[in-house]
Order: sequence, then C-alpha cells, then structure tokens
Amino acid sequence: MPNPQLSIMVVDDTKFSSAVIGHNLTRAGYADIRFASSAMDALTMHEERPASVMVADWLMPEMDGLELTTRIRQTDEQTDHYTYVVLLTAREGDNVLSEAFDRGVDDFISKSSMNEQLLPRIYAADRTTQLINRLLDENRLLASNNSQLEEHNLVDNVTALGNRRYALQRLGDILRNVESRGGICCTLVLGVQNLEELTTRLGEGVQQELLRGIARRLQQLVRPTDVIARAGSNTFAIVTLAEDPADCKPASFKRLHDGLNLKAFKTSEGYLTLRAGMALCAVNDRQTLPGTEQLLELVEQHLEEAYETSLITEVRWPQPD
Repeated sequence: MPNPQLSIMVVDDTKFSSAVIGHNLTRAGYADIRFASSAMDALTMHEERPASVMVADWLMPEMDGLELTTRIRQTDEQTDHYTYVVLLTAREGDNVLSEAFDRGVDDFISKSSMNEQLLPRIYAADRTTQLINRLLDENRLLASNNSQLEEHNLVDNVTALGNRRYALQRLGDILRNVESRGGICCTLVLGVQNLEELTTRLGEGVQQELLRGIARRLQQLVRPTDVIARAGSNTFAIVTLAEDPADCKPASFKRLHDGLNLKAFKTSEGYLTLRAGMALCAVNDRQTLPGTEQLLELVEQHLEEAYETSLITEVRWPQPD
C-alpha cells in the first residue's frame, strides 16, 4: 500500500512529463508531491523541506540529474537525511548506469516503460527511505543520549577511576566540609611527563596499560578515604581531608613520588619507567577558599616546575600579589 504522506519531488524541465508523473502518483494515493522545473529549483525546495524521494530527469539544461544527485547527497550529509533518487532516462548500457550508481543514484526508470515502472519503483523507494531515515533518527537519538550521559559521567573509561568531573565534585564536597567544620583540604596533581613520548613510540595500547598501572599503584599507596581521579590525559588528582598541617606537606607524599618514579611498570612491551612530577596545595578554613576549578588549575600550572626540579612542588594559597 502506498504511504500518502511520502514526500516526493518531481524534477523535470518538461511540463508534460511532470504532469504525467504527477497524475500517476496522485491516482495511486500519494498526496505530498512537489514539482520543480529545474535542478536549481529542486535544490532550493529541498533545502526548505527535504524530500524523501526525488524523481528527476537525467538530461536537463544547466544541471543534469547526476550533478543534482551529487548536490542532494551533499545537502543530506549536512542534515542527517537520506533522499532516495530515481532518474528518468532513455540512456542504456551498463557503463552509463555504473557511473550513475557511483554518483549516488539509487534507481532508474526507463522513459519508454515509465507507466509500468513508476509505481513499483516508488513503492520500493518508500520502503528504503523509511528504513534509512528511521536509522538516521535512531542514531541521532542515540548520539544525543550518549552526549547527555557523557555530561553526567563521573568515571574514566580507561582507568575506572573517577574522571575530572568526579574530582571537581568531590573536591567541592571536601572544601565545603572544611568551610563548615574546619580541617585542611590537600589537593595533589600528579603528571606523567614522558607518557606522550612513550605513546608515540609504543602506541596507544601501551599507553592504556600504563594508565591502568598507575591507577592500581595509586590505589595501593593512598589512604582508603582519599579521592583519586584521572584529571587529564596524563594527569591524576588526589584530594584528601586532613587535620594535621604536617599531613599536607611534600614529605607526606614522598611515597607516591617514589612509588611511580623508582619502580618500573610491566607492560606488553616490557618494563617501562615513568617520569612523574607532583604539585600540591593545602587550604584551610582560616583562608578565603578558592573555587574547585580554580584550585585544581592552580596546582596543574605548577607541574612544569615539578618536572624541572624532580621534587614535589608546594603551591601556596592565596597566591602572592
């Protein structure tokens, strides 16, 4: 059965041919039929409201059916829509048809047999375009859902640790705790200086092995109550709530620094040594507390200094004028 709502566009510079096609389609029950007397008119109309099926003459002045098909495909790519293109032709030969298929044409109707071929071709086009456009709609919905999930995702896919969003969320919780109940919030950022170099030389597979290895080792070295997250492509954040200022000094985190720099990581490419740098900042309730992103970025900015000195860099808040 025909789908009366199928959007069909007939493109032909010959009014008589368009009238014949329109008459046959209307008699079959199709109601949404538009007519264009040139390829340029068809493109304008298609941009205003895309057609599901386009029946176009192959030979037209200014722009033929093949060029029109190419332009329609370009428009469809930008709008996530698929238009089923059927060309009317008196041309014969496998070579001619092969070229047309290569250009994106979906089907042909021979002008000499148009009365017999038109409706069966439109029925087939209707089924195909409904399927393709439904798949495109589902892909758009899936992409939208994935985007929304990503906006709320708190887990890093590689390491299974929290991601940067998680780090900022937990950092905010700890800062609020410090503000209301006292204590010290210590934020440490660990950067792997030679990770990019190792990735370039050994590939992304080894990079992921190293990232997972770092995550496991950090989990072994920190306290169960400490927050660990992957904050960037080659950085990790550790946030801890402490009572004693001495627990937030570089010496308190030397075990982390040594655990990453002095002990190699086993990978599929053998044992690899990392060059890790660390910077930290401690804030307490006697200060005006920074924002979460402000604090994390402040510590990240001092990683270069940590790389240069091979020491844990202590960052002061508030920053001196």
